[in-house]
Amino acid sequence: MSSDIRQAVTRTVERAIRVGIVAVLAVGIRRRDYGAVVNALLALAGSFLPDVVERRYPVAFRPWQRVYTESAMLTHAVGMLGPYDDVWWWDHLTHVHAATLLGGLTHTVARRMGRDPRPHVLAGVVAGGVLWEVAEYITHWLSRRVGIEPVLVSYGRVDTALDLVFDLVGALVVVVFADGLLENFRGHDADTVDPAEE
Repeated sequence: MSSDIRQAVTRTVERAIRVGIVAVLAVGIRRRDYGAVVNALLALAGSFLPDVVERRYPVAFRPWQRVYTESAMLTHAVGMLGPYDDVWWWDHLTHVHAATLLGGLTHTVARRMGRDPRPHVLAGVVAGGVLWEVAEYITHWLSRRVGIEPVLVSYGRVDTALDLVFDLVGALVVVVFADGLLENFRGHDADTVDPAEE
């Protein structure tokens, strides 16, 4: 597949992801679901993260990396409409997905600084997971106290423990596979990578 066709396909998929997030936003507004609306708006902003990073830093995302990053925003936004409650594996999927993104960022920073990324990835993902769970709990508690729909929902201790387990699964995926999958972000190599390279 030529680079022009690959870029066109990638842009089409990215637009479809954003249309999906906007659809979640519309459903959230129709349902008057404050949590879905706020999360869809944040997800829509997050879907532009690869563009922001590429403009700010001398790196270029590969097409699959752009889609992978942006699809995390879509799965989280869709989850707010019901799958988090109704589909038993949805929360696990989104935690693994988010953990691989955080782990990938940590891995890249560590590699560019010439450090062994493995302990940094594990520590970063665990710390990020704990902070997320604390934020979920506090947001849920405060929302209930003031009588508004929570933007984030805490489902109890078992769910929190499972979330942290799946965060760790995502971290381990990064530890095992990131050197091969994220090589375009490493140091001077990132300056010369073709954005359309697979």
